[in-house]
Amino acid sequence: MGYYAGVDLGATNVRAIVADGDGTTLGRSRNGTPRGPTGIDVTEGVLRTVREACADAGVDPARVEAAGIGSIGPFDLAEGAVIDPANLPDTIDRIPLTGPISKLLETDEVHLHNDTTAGVIGERFHAERNPDDMVYLTISSGIGAGVCCDGSILGGWDANAGEVGHCVVDPRGRLTCGCGHDGHWEGYCSGNAIPQFVRLLAEDDPTIATDLPLEDPDFSAKDVFDLAGEDDLADHAIEQIAHWNAIGVANVVHSFAPILVSIGGAVALNNEELVVTPIRERVSEMVMTNVPEIKLTELGDDVVLEGALASALTQGTGDRRRMRG
Repeated sequence: MGYYAGVDLGATNVRAIVADGDGTTLGRSRNGTPRGPTGIDVTEGVLRTVREACADAGVDPARVEAAGIGSIGPFDLAEGAVIDPANLPDTIDRIPLTGPISKLLETDEVHLHNDTTAGVIGERFHAERNPDDMVYLTISSGIGAGVCCDGSILGGWDANAGEVGHCVVDPRGRLTCGCGHDGHWEGYCSGNAIPQFVRLLAEDDPTIATDLPLEDPDFSAKDVFDLAGEDDLADHAIEQIAHWNAIGVANVVHSFAPILVSIGGAVALNNEELVVTPIRERVSEMVMTNVPEIKLTELGDDVVLEGALASALTQGTGDRRRMRG
């Protein structure tokens, strides 16, 4: 019997799953993403998580035939590594992935994807209607998209296609994204950026009443959404975030003409009515082409992990449901 593994490396968590050839989950593990000090520390955290998933499944790692990885980027695809990730400490400049995992599992069938590319593979692999044109969008600690166009998963020559969070939505560039550039969508609406954006809004209009802990170093996006409907600044911020998100999604629609946009990521999953619903309501007013169905992913926070596993099961192509990688 063959065994297969999926890995999800995010800025917050590392997750791994082991399944049999039918895709039945046998074991899984989850750990916090190491914060360094170097990329090797992150690699070791990934390897530890894969070993734990194998142990939970009762499977020797050497019996895993193939693995898929959905990871934060950007990538050096030739080296199978993440380089200079925007949402991890600056001391982490390179995270080797495919080589170490290949060595652990004793297989050359290790397939590296951007996490949102893995997400769209997972969405399409499990979709009842198997759409040939769809986008998986994550709004989490970062923002990105996985794209399936005309039945093909778009990866790009360097596997960095879909970095839509780094499209400019604010030409004034008032906020700097985690990548170091100004005006990016991710720099305003990602979970990591929302506190900075709210502070900017408070500076723009200091008369807005608020109980938000703006000066607290632990001030987070969750604080903003938790006070929705009860705090003037929180409500103003959520309104502005909805505006930027709708602009971003409209750009995605005009670029790829999907019939479906499926949204995931912690910010969206935990705040559907405040994040996904406003996007759905506003995009139709911004799009000159066909307006896609916009919905919350049904795979929850397993979407990238399920896509990584689907990649392993189909040897990187995801073609079980007519998918071409």
